[in-house]
Amino acid sequence: MNAPYHAHIYYEPQTRDAAARLHRRFREASSTGDALGVLFVGDLRDRPLGPHPLPQFEIHFDGQTLPQVLAVLEPAGLRALVHPLTYDDLADHTTLARWIGAPLELDLSVLDPPGINQGIARFGKSDF
Repeated sequence: MNAPYHAHIYYEPQTRDAAARLHRRFREASSTGDALGVLFVGDLRDRPLGPHPLPQFEIHFDGQTLPQVLAVLEPAGLRALVHPLTYDDLADHTTLARWIGAPLELDLSVLDPPGINQGIARFGKSDF
């Protein structure tokens, strides 16, 4: 497997339906093992959670399929944060991250300290 990745797809009340459609698409992709390579699709979280200031859902995928995942995310019209999972949680969410749409100010105070990233243990298994 290539490097593990997360994408956080954000939505607001007026874009929740679009997020739910995208969520279904990723769920179907993960259950059929299609070319998107999505290993896990988290729940729609209708409130801010962790460092994320807006409702969101996360997907986990192998970095090898990053181009395919971006090809689905970019035209969706939703904001997304796409990042690798390394042992530097802060860098993952900042300098190593890619934004689709306007960036959001994350609550960086809740991220794991350098050398630790609890998201690695959860990769492909669970979200928050």
